[in-house]
Amino acid sequence: MKMDTQKQLLTKAKLEFHSNLPKKHVGILGGTFNPIHLGHLVIAEQVYEQLCLDKVLFLPDKVPPHRGVQKTIPTINSDDRINMIKLAIRDNMHFDLDLTDIHRGGVSYTYETIKLLKEYNPNTEYYFIIGGDMVENLPKWSHIEELRQMVHFVGVCRKGFEKKSKYPILWVNTPELEISSSMIRERVRKGQTIKYLVPDDVAWYINDRGLYND
Repeated sequence: MKMDTQKQLLTKAKLEFHSNLPKKHVGILGGTFNPIHLGHLVIAEQVYEQLCLDKVLFLPDKVPPHRGVQKTIPTINSDDRINMIKLAIRDNMHFDLDLTDIHRGGVSYTYETIKLLKEYNPNTEYYFIIGGDMVENLPKWSHIEELRQMVHFVGVCRKGFEKKSKYPILWVNTPELEISSSMIRERVRKGQTIKYLVPDDVAWYINDRGLYND
């Protein structure tokens, strides 16, 4: 009984400590980042500014949950994707890298990721950033009812997609850049330039490592 009482007191003290800390408001931009490009950076910056966040985390997947994605996306080492993110965000003080999914391993389900982040940072409000084209698929997400209680969904407006959902969405307008990771990989494969599509350091890294040439 003495050990149980001591544990309860420690838990109570920990909860009281966290409750006295100021709330942080942190955005999360997840994805394969294979590779990261200027479109990702523009979205993150606009969400940071428009929602007055403390920071935005770039959260690379270990294994994307989308069916069949491994068949269509070239496999490169996770370290390469991580290194490219580091290069892309190193000059922005309110961008950061989070490796929760990479360290956990397995399929990267958003619910499991947010659950871990909330356990590590109970005094943080998370804002999960998704494209307007993904909003309509939210009902199919794993543990969506629990997830909606844990995060604020931020929808990035896209042409051709209505701003409506059964779930609460914070809509953000951003400059539309017709850039995708698949387009960059294809241009590299064909020997075409990717200048002004990715940060210069990322372009250098892709060339130096010979990524996406096969």
